[in-house]
Amino acid sequence: MMNQNLKKLFLFSLLFMSLHNATSNSSIAQDVVWKYPSAKKIEQVDDYFGQKVADPYRWLENDVREDNEVANWVEKQNKLTFGYLKDLPYREKIEGRITELWNYEKYGLPRKAGDKYYYSKNDGLQNQSVVYQMDSLNGDPSVLLDPNKWSADGTIALAGMTFSDDGKFMAYGVQDGGSDWRTWKVMNALTGEILNDELNWIKFSGVSWSADNKGFFYGRYDEPEEGAKFQSLNKNMKVYYHLVGTKQSADKLIHSDSANPDWGFQTSATEDGKYLVVTIWKGTANKYRVNYKDLSDDANPIKELITTFDNEFSFIGNRDSWFYFLSDWKAPKKSVIAIDVKNPSRENWKVIVPEADEALDSAGLVGGKLVADYLKDAKTQIRIFDLDGKFVREVKFPGIGTASGFGGKQKQTETFYSFSSFATPPTIYRYDMDSGESKVVRRAKVAFDPQDYVVSQVFYESKDGTKIPMFIAHRRDIKLDGTNPTLLYAYGGFSISLTPGFSISRLQWMEMGGVFAMPNLRGGGEYGEPWHLAGTKTQKQNVFDDFIAAAEYLIERKYTSKKHLAIQGGSNGGLLVGACMTQRPDLYAACLPAVGVMDMLRFHKFTAGRFWVDDYGCSETSQEEFRALAAYSPYHNIKDQTEYPPTLVTTADTDDRVVPGHSFKFAARLQEAQTGPNPTLIRIETRAGHGAGKPTSKIIEEIADQWAFLIKHLGANPKFDK
Repeated sequence: MMNQNLKKLFLFSLLFMSLHNATSNSSIAQDVVWKYPSAKKIEQVDDYFGQKVADPYRWLENDVREDNEVANWVEKQNKLTFGYLKDLPYREKIEGRITELWNYEKYGLPRKAGDKYYYSKNDGLQNQSVVYQMDSLNGDPSVLLDPNKWSADGTIALAGMTFSDDGKFMAYGVQDGGSDWRTWKVMNALTGEILNDELNWIKFSGVSWSADNKGFFYGRYDEPEEGAKFQSLNKNMKVYYHLVGTKQSADKLIHSDSANPDWGFQTSATEDGKYLVVTIWKGTANKYRVNYKDLSDDANPIKELITTFDNEFSFIGNRDSWFYFLSDWKAPKKSVIAIDVKNPSRENWKVIVPEADEALDSAGLVGGKLVADYLKDAKTQIRIFDLDGKFVREVKFPGIGTASGFGGKQKQTETFYSFSSFATPPTIYRYDMDSGESKVVRRAKVAFDPQDYVVSQVFYESKDGTKIPMFIAHRRDIKLDGTNPTLLYAYGGFSISLTPGFSISRLQWMEMGGVFAMPNLRGGGEYGEPWHLAGTKTQKQNVFDDFIAAAEYLIERKYTSKKHLAIQGGSNGGLLVGACMTQRPDLYAACLPAVGVMDMLRFHKFTAGRFWVDDYGCSETSQEEFRALAAYSPYHNIKDQTEYPPTLVTTADTDDRVVPGHSFKFAARLQEAQTGPNPTLIRIETRAGHGAGKPTSKIIEEIADQWAFLIKHLGANPKFDK
C-alpha cells in the first residue's frame, strides 16, 4: 500500500466425484462433501473500545518456519489444493498454451552509463532476465550478469541496479525467495569483476552514487532478532555511506532519528554532486518531510527543508541551489514546484508546471527538460517542459495504453520508453529530447494477432452516483449474450493507478474466449489525491461499492452473468476480493484473492503493515476507524452456514510484505463457514514472496492453476485456436 523445507506430508481423505472428464465444465455436483484439513480453534478474544472480537485462528499467524503446527496445516492444505488442481479439465492444455505464448524475447529499457549501454533480456522462458552490455546502442551485446546462475530453481533474483556516473561500478540488489530484504553487491561493470562488497538488511531503499563515483548512500535497518526476519516490524532505519571496497561495518552513518523509529529515509545525491537529499516518509500517504546536506564539506550538518508531513514533495532534481519537486502543495492533482535552498521560505517557492485538469502521476529531469507523466482517464499522456515551465511538446502514442520509462540524466539528450496495451505487446522507443523524435528500438513478437481483440473504456455509476472508468478487453468475435466467462480485476488503494498494459496471462484469458475488465476504483491515483482519499480509512467502503457496481454493470450489459463472473485482486486487491465476496457472495461464480490483507484489525502488527494505517486507519487508535475496519475486514465478516463462491486463495511462505497468516486465517475461517459444494482452497507457494522476483516457471504454474480453476467454475468452453 512495499527458505525452508516444509514438514513431512500427512495423508488425509477427500470425498468428491471424479474430475477427470475433460469434456465437463459444469460446477461440482451438489452432493460433494469437502473434508478440509482440521484447524484448531483457540479461545482468543480481543477488546476494541469495549467490543469483544474473537480471533480463533490467531495461531495461524505464526511463522511457518518456526511453528511445526502451522507447517503441518500448510502441508495438508497444499496436498489438498494441488491434488485438486492437477486433475482439473484443461489444466494441461492451459499450461501448454501459456508456455507457448510466454516464450518470446522480452527486453528491458536500455540505459546508458559512462560510454556503454545496458539492458535486460529474457530469451523467453528463462526464470530470470539477464543483464547485457553494449558499446553502442546497435552494438553486439555481451552478458554482464546472469541471475539464473544464482539458484537452480530461479528463486534468487536481481532486485535493482544502479551505475556510478562514470559507468565503472554497478551496485545491484539480490532478492532471495521473494522476500523484501535485499543484499546489495558491487561489480566493476567494465571488467565484470564482482567485488567483495556485501550490504545486508536493506529494505524499502535504493542506493544513490556520490558524484565522485567512489561510493553510495543507502538506508538499512538493524539486523532482526533470531527467527523474526519475516514477521517483525521494521523500525529505526538509518542512512549510511558505503565506500566501494570496504566492509559494511565500516560504513559511515549519515543520518538517523531514534526519536522517530517509524520514519524511513530515501536518499538521492544530486547529479552535480553538491547535495544529498533525504526524503523522510512514515507510511504510504505520499506525504514527506525533506532534509538535505551540502556535500562540499563532510562537516556540514543535515538541514531541514520541509518540516511537516502535510504534502507530497517527491524530489525530481536540481539546478544549482533550486530543488525541483513533484508536489500536491496547493495542487490536489499535483504540480512541479521549485525551492531555493538558499532562500527556502514558502513565499519564495516557484510553481514551475501548474496543476492541470489531468492528474500528474510522476515527473523527471532529463536532457535539461522536465518530463511530466499525466493520466487522462487512466491513459498515459507525456508532456515535455523546459526548466522554467514553458510547454515544449506532447509525446504522441499509437492508442489507448501505457507508456513507461523516460529515465536518464540531465546531461543526456536521449531517453527510452515502452508503450503497450492489453492487446499490444511492448514496443521500446528511443526518444530524442531535443527533436522530439521517437524511433523504434525493439518490438516484442508474440504469437497472436492483435487485430483479433478489442479494447474499450466505459464509465459506469457507483452506488453513490460517482462515475467510475473501466477498461474492457476481449476477442472481437464474442457476443454480448451474458454467457462469456469474465474476469474482473482491480486494486483501489494507496494512490496506485491501473493503466492498460500488456500481460500474457490476460492475453491467454481473452484468447480462450474470456472477457477481461479492469475498473479504476477510488483509492487509486487516477484522478489525483481527492480520488485517492475518497477510498481510504472510513471511506474505504467506497472502493468495494465501486467494484460491486462494476460487476453489476458487466452483468447488466450482458458481457456476462453471475454464473460466469470471477473476481481477482492481489495484496490490497486481495483485500478487495475478500471484502466483496463476503459482502456479496451471491454475485460471483469464482474468487481469486491473492496475498491479501484479510485481518484488518491486526495488519499493523507485522513487517510493513504499520505503514498502511495511512490508507486503512488503525483499530487500536481510533474508535471510528475500528468500526469502519471491523465492518469490512474479510476474516471477521465470514458468516457461518453461508454458501460462498468457489475460492482459490493464493499466498507464499516468504511473503514478508503481507504476511501469509492473513490468508491462512481467512482460508481456515472460510472452510469452517462454507456450506454447499463449492471448494474453498488455499494455494501456498514455497520459496516465494509477495510477487517480485518470482521465477517464470512458478508464474506459469500458478496462472495455469488459476485459469483452470476459473474455467471449471465459470462453466466455460475455452478456445485453444491460435
